[in-house]
Amino acid sequence: MKMVYSNENSFLVNNVKNLIEAQGISTFIKNEFAQGAVGEISALDSWPELWVNNDADFESATEILASSQTCIKGEDWVCKSCAEKNAPSFEICWNCQCENS
Repeated sequence: MKMVYSNENSFLVNNVKNLIEAQGISTFIKNEFAQGAVGEISALDSWPELWVNNDADFESATEILASSQTCIKGEDWVCKSCAEKNAPSFEICWNCQCENS
């Protein structure tokens, strides 16, 4: 077993867990409920940790993690329907919900 990811925010740890498990890699979260023990243990020791069950899956899991944290590159686009400016991450206009075409 190897640790793939740790963060103080359990939502982010669970999100990475879902991304990795969607690719068929078995994982588990350690320290999932340890944040209630802060004060008795170090705050850093209470962070949730995501581990892969099989060491052979570690490299694939870290690649999935890295690709999930890359920024979406591109240019802003202007909606043809309402002329609103949209970020490249939007596939539909945030203002009028028309598709980027």
